[in-house]
Amino acid sequence: MSGQHLADGTVDNGNGGNRSPVDTKSPTSIEKQHSYEQIDHAHFLANDIGTLYLNDRFSDVVLVVNGERFHAHRVVLASRSDYFRALLYGGLKESHQSEVEISDASINSFKKLLEYIYSGRMNLSILKDEVILEIFSLSNLFGFTNLELSLCKYLRSNINVYNVCSMFAAARLYQHKELVVEALNFIDSHALEVLQSESFLSLSPEALQEVINRDSLYAYELDIFRAVCRWIKANQDDEDPEAKIKVLSAVRFPLMSLDELLSVVRESQLVSSDNILDAIQLRNTLPSHKLKFRGQLRPNLNIAHPSQGAQVMQGEMRSALLESDSSGHDHERGCTRHLINESDSGIMIKLGHPSIINYIKMQLWDKDLRSYSYYIEVSMDQHDWVRVIDHSNYYCRSTQRLWIHSRVVQYIRIVGTNNTVNKSFHTVSMEIMYNSEEMNLVNIEKGLVVPKFNVATMNMNAIVIDGVSRSRNSLLDGNCKDYDWDCGYTCHQLGSGCILVQLGQPYMLSSMRMLLWDCDDRYYSYYVEVSVNMWDWELIVDKSKELVRSWQLLQFKSRPVVFIRITGTYNSANEVFHCVHLEAPAQVPIDLNTVEVEQEISNLQVTNKLKNNELDEAESMETPTTAA
Repeated sequence: MSGQHLADGTVDNGNGGNRSPVDTKSPTSIEKQHSYEQIDHAHFLANDIGTLYLNDRFSDVVLVVNGERFHAHRVVLASRSDYFRALLYGGLKESHQSEVEISDASINSFKKLLEYIYSGRMNLSILKDEVILEIFSLSNLFGFTNLELSLCKYLRSNINVYNVCSMFAAARLYQHKELVVEALNFIDSHALEVLQSESFLSLSPEALQEVINRDSLYAYELDIFRAVCRWIKANQDDEDPEAKIKVLSAVRFPLMSLDELLSVVRESQLVSSDNILDAIQLRNTLPSHKLKFRGQLRPNLNIAHPSQGAQVMQGEMRSALLESDSSGHDHERGCTRHLINESDSGIMIKLGHPSIINYIKMQLWDKDLRSYSYYIEVSMDQHDWVRVIDHSNYYCRSTQRLWIHSRVVQYIRIVGTNNTVNKSFHTVSMEIMYNSEEMNLVNIEKGLVVPKFNVATMNMNAIVIDGVSRSRNSLLDGNCKDYDWDCGYTCHQLGSGCILVQLGQPYMLSSMRMLLWDCDDRYYSYYVEVSVNMWDWELIVDKSKELVRSWQLLQFKSRPVVFIRITGTYNSANEVFHCVHLEAPAQVPIDLNTVEVEQEISNLQVTNKLKNNELDEAESMETPTTAA
């Protein structure tokens, strides 16, 4: 047999038993042979091209920068930059000139850029900040995208008080959003130092307005006004009269004290008496929540913590609320509480500084199935309170993930209005922050969260109150694949009971999706109701007169939902209604209606099959019985 492997390790090659040894090259020898086959002299090429830098040998163009001449090579420039390719080979007048004038560049910065063009390297550690910023501008102008990105990363990691304003101006000019955000965040967190720096005076009127218009520029308004006065004085020769008015309009004079307005502001002679009087009137007549306060912005940092200066000012057992460990709690320890009555003003937290927030995460006592109702108010002065969360008519349990429109606050007050077990309101832990990482996952409608993700899960503290299952809450475990005849579903007896789910908190919902047990060709009928308090129920879907199976996409008018009650009315196989999986809201692209179409086709097939069965039964009844 040709090519047959024999027991002694040789190979029969079909030549009358003449044997040749098997090729036994080691992996090392194979790698060595492979290395000889691949020639890589890229470093020699880079070095050879690098020797052409500032070398008049083979030079066919001279670049002139502020009178200084740099010998260069058209093909090298054009191969490295679209800008130079168009300039030197695009049919422009420069295509035929031996000398080309380069404007908008200093000699030192352009020389460093030219060295980068020939070598692909640049040592930033030996360059001054102003040179790096100018090279950053030139890289944008001449289309060196990779250099521009590398410089952007370097600048972001080397921001300081002395270069941040120049960096912000350059990033703003060239629309580098990441660098703009980084610079503004640095300015916000070092506001007073930046306001007093020399680089602040170099900002353009538009850039200056953008900086001081931010709520997150956390500094005393008097310090901001003094910085603006310095800027006006430093730029009075170049200043457009309108620019001064616009910059001054960004100062929030109603936030200043009466003494500051009448002494510092009036003596500056930059603000008219009428504007000062208007500021005094606004300060004295407007409620504090309508004044445009400034506050600290610390994205994704829990500021309701003693390390951030936060403290609990009202409530029993105050020290427990802001502790990081919320696992070991019961009625007597590990939670802060207050009595639910009209005279009790609830639990109050004072933040270390006025802060911009949009997210509150609060854990309610959840060792049993009790529910709470409550509302949350915020204030800057403890006198003027604004209600930002009102769940006083909703049943809530366990962890509350609450989103509000971003605003500056210093005091937060939580007032319990109901406990389904007793007359105390218990909070176990509290986090308050500006949450930028998850804000794209929700919207806010009528003060309630509109989630884009499934909140009918155990991770979001939803529970199954009624319904039979081998595993409690299997309906909410997110598993819609592993189910069979014995497990993976929740059910109830037809004619009695239901499947009842409670969400952790009220959500604005307009869709749901559920999977009915479909391991055979059975079909079901059902209806779905929702409630916010277990007393008032609304029918949102009625499939009691339809025959349906498998996935069900439910769409309805947007409304608050806490409780979801699913009641089966028919099963073609037995007397039990089975549900495998529940989503709220539906996690499918509803606009495309792909699942809904599939569902309607499936339901139609079931209905047609039922009709055919009924016809078959009718025909069999009409056919006379024949004896065997």
